Amino acid sequence: MYRLYHYPLSPFSRKVRLVLAEKSIEVELIEECYWEARPEFLRMNPSGKVPVLKTDTITLSDSVAICEYLNDLHPEPALFPTDIERRAETRRLVAWFDDKFYREVTLNLLGERLLKKVMGQGYPESKNVKAGAKSIRYHLNYMTYLLDRRRWLAGDRLSMADFSAAAQISCLDYISDVDWNSYDLVKDWYAKIKSRPAFRSLLADQLPGFPQPAHYADLDF
Repeated sequence: MYRLYHYPLSPFSRKVRLVLAEKSIEVELIEECYWEARPEFLRMNPSGKVPVLKTDTITLSDSVAICEYLNDLHPEPALFPTDIERRAETRRLVAWFDDKFYREVTLNLLGERLLKKVMGQGYPESKNVKAGAKSIRYHLNYMTYLLDRRRWLAGDRLSMADFSAAAQISCLDYISDVDWNSYDLVKDWYAKIKSRPAFRSLLADQLPGFPQPAHYADLDF
């Protein structure tokens, strides 16, 4: 049995949850308020970050390492293309969303508007929120560019790139920070993603004090 220490609105936790569900891997989800720095949790992952995947034989942290481990151990359905160039493109986009998108958008919007309140770290910095609102338009335009040329973000098949992007986007959708009316191709892509069985547990997430918007779990928006 796998045990996943996660936080519901951590995009990196969500990415791992999507992989586990897509591959029909049973897992026990353990919610971890990682900012509380529990000694037991820090012994599992000294960096103090989620997600952490634990089995009887191994403890893994970092979402990239966890997802590649799961894909290697449970190869079907494959989330990385066998073609070398497409595989490299998938990894490039995973890094894009895990790093650039997260720093420029998710931290500035989700981090300021919701996580600061949850963690008791004060009020949102308006300059950061403005920076995130500006950056998300750039990133959604880039996704539109990709989806105008491909069926999925990295090519003709669903891949880890799509789950990395959807993990970030779904967190922002929870706080209604995605302008779906201006990005039709991204909206169509996200509708396909969130209609997958793997997405069901994410759509059921409820954060106390922060109810999800009415459209969040609606497969037709």
